[in-house]
Amino acid sequence: MLRPDVSSTTPSAPAASSSSSGGAPLQGLRPFLGPQEIPASRRSAQASISSQPGSSGGAGDRSSSSSTGCPGFPESCPAPGSYFGNKRSYAANVVTSNFTFGTSSSSARETNCPQVLKTPLSAGNPQRSGYKSWTPQMGHSATSSSSVSAHSPSVIVAVVEGRGLARGEIGMASIDLKCPQIILSQFADNTTYAKVITKLKILSPLEIIMSNTACVVGNSTKLFTLITENFKNVNFTTIQRKYFNETKGLEYIEQLCIAEFSTVLLEVQSKYYCLAALAALLKYVEFIQNSVYAPKSLKICFQGSEQTAMIDSASAQNLELLINNQDSRNNHTLFGVLNYTKTPGGSRRLRSNILEPLVDTETINMRLDCVQELLQDEGLFFGLKSVISKFLDTEQLLSVLVQIPKQDTVNAAESKITNLIYLKHTLELVAPLKTSLKNCNTPLLKAYYGSLEDTRFEIILEKIKTVINDDVRYMKGYLNMRTQKCYAVRSNINEFLDIARRTYTEIVDDIAGMISQLADKYNLPLRTSFSSARGFFIQMTTDSAVLPSDQLPSEFIKISKVKNSYSFTSTDLIKMNERCQESLREIYHMTYMVVCKLLSEIYEHIHCLYKLSDTVSMLDMLLSFAHACTLSDYVRPEFTDTLAIKQGWHPILEKISVEKPVANNTYITEGSNFLIITGPNMSGKSTYLKQIALCQIMAQIGSYVPAEYSSFRIAEQIFTRISTDDDIETNSSTFMKEMKEIAYILHNANHKSLILIDELGRGTNTEEGIGICYAVCEYLLSLKMYIESQDLASPKDEV
Repeated sequence: MLRPDVSSTTPSAPAASSSSSGGAPLQGLRPFLGPQEIPASRRSAQASISSQPGSSGGAGDRSSSSSTGCPGFPESCPAPGSYFGNKRSYAANVVTSNFTFGTSSSSARETNCPQVLKTPLSAGNPQRSGYKSWTPQMGHSATSSSSVSAHSPSVIVAVVEGRGLARGEIGMASIDLKCPQIILSQFADNTTYAKVITKLKILSPLEIIMSNTACVVGNSTKLFTLITENFKNVNFTTIQRKYFNETKGLEYIEQLCIAEFSTVLLEVQSKYYCLAALAALLKYVEFIQNSVYAPKSLKICFQGSEQTAMIDSASAQNLELLINNQDSRNNHTLFGVLNYTKTPGGSRRLRSNILEPLVDTETINMRLDCVQELLQDEGLFFGLKSVISKFLDTEQLLSVLVQIPKQDTVNAAESKITNLIYLKHTLELVAPLKTSLKNCNTPLLKAYYGSLEDTRFEIILEKIKTVINDDVRYMKGYLNMRTQKCYAVRSNINEFLDIARRTYTEIVDDIAGMISQLADKYNLPLRTSFSSARGFFIQMTTDSAVLPSDQLPSEFIKISKVKNSYSFTSTDLIKMNERCQESLREIYHMTYMVVCKLLSEIYEHIHCLYKLSDTVSMLDMLLSFAHACTLSDYVRPEFTDTLAIKQGWHPILEKISVEKPVANNTYITEGSNFLIITGPNMSGKSTYLKQIALCQIMAQIGSYVPAEYSSFRIAEQIFTRISTDDDIETNSSTFMKEMKEIAYILHNANHKSLILIDELGRGTNTEEGIGICYAVCEYLLSLKMYIESQDLASPKDEV
């Protein structure tokens, strides 16, 4: 393998100063003086204040911090109270260099690339209005996996290609900002770059990073052109080629990879291109995040293209694996059929498995054994489901915990306190999860039970409980979570913290008392309400009899009315809200100091959460498979050299239809590996072809399939060519579209492929169509793959 033409050393540059506008610096806060803490009874009383409907959120509802737009990387200065101690100096060593970026908008990418390179924060791209900080915030709901936000783009990918004789050798590195895991890939691709496009479609990136040499004005590489054409809604950033540095990539792995995954060094030490991509990726992420990853904190793994089946993006769209072609908002997709997950991690794992099914029969059968046991043991099924549904996004929690902010701000302090509460909540669920798995029989479930035996879970939880109150827990609602953060630390640990909390409670009591006095003064049914945007305010529900002139006293300002409900405040209440916020900042500052010390003690054990995250997401997905089986008559698939489906039906059509779809049989063997399906229009030929592919995918991810009996041969590639309404018109553009799709299949298929072709030759006349179909069939038959086709060479309405 040829080494990439990249610089072996990264030149240093003068460091630039940095600042963050994510909140006021903590150093300037003035602590209160005095003793004591608020009793639990008064804490619970504060939490009972009503929140405004629709306006409250979780603790993550905070304004994101911004980083500076200076052209060089800012130097990180040690901050007081950092829970990483002298490890903080690592940040300064990593991020001090002159780093230049170029950004490309979708309109500019079609013709050329910008000559003037700018930092992403000053590029002027309207798409980057929210680019100030990509630091992910924790979700607020334990069952938010079905929401759109569960799959919102959060992956950044770096792609680099070899030059000269090494052209076609691709290196990729990706990191999900919601999960502290880096995936490296290196593979050889052909001139269509099918593998690159497919992998990027699966990752669904937020941003793609490439070398600036790939985007030379008037001479862009074919890879850059294809990627920009296929990902028009994705942000692109070009980085100087010298930052794609394989030596620096190896150093990053040695510094950041946790011990449990350190064997990745042996896998990638000669894979120069993925190492070069890794170096550029981490340098860029540290810049935009305005933080660095702590030493020995990341899970880094190498993922070869041979470990999973390949489904190209066109086939994923044709089969409606993730998005419905008629209405992208509904869930009439294969993902919608199987998605009964309760956690964001389980939902993400299901999505990635559908797009990249397994090819190892032993692993698939281990999953199927688990699903079978869950179906046979109701106690295990409902017990696991009850526990799993209480987990938050463990992967995202890890991602936040392992990052070191470059500046300690109020927002950073609040985030650390929140995530420590999330961590306590998560660790308290380990024991009930172990209890649920205690009597399981299948090897995979036993292995997950064994992973929960790790003593580090108990060590971390015990250390947390020495500092954090036992009754502090994760709660929904902004005000509820704010109360939990204020009283998270036990009393008598920090004298100034105790008195600050007493002051905060007095202010809240004064607000409630003032509103009660106003209600008596004006004889109005006033009540205290709260929202994250307005703080404490006054609400009143009344009718015209109480307010005959529909006028409130002049003391009340900022009045809004919805039907018979009034919301308003007063000048005194605004001032008291300001006092309340000042008191909160002081509480967060002192709590943060305690939390930093605690995190420094537990940080060495925190990597066990990687095991827990993997266990929870996999169990959630397996439970989802079992749940889907309880709603329909699915059957366990077998794996042989034959594709045989007895009375199978289309899983998505079953979900849509009032009645159960008509079942059909399928039988393909080595001696009869090419089938042509014929029939009248609207008889269900296309549905039948899609049904075969969907059943194949369901079997290879470890799910039961919709049939009375099923047997499958492992497919390493699944290709589909499905006709659309646009193909009805016979014209040159339709014909060219068909030829491109078929050429793609012919270039990438092999003897382990499953190919489904729907109405090939429809875009030309009958004679040409028959000739093309005959030639294509001859070639595909020579590969001895499994092929099903419908109405070959049927232009227009001919059958």
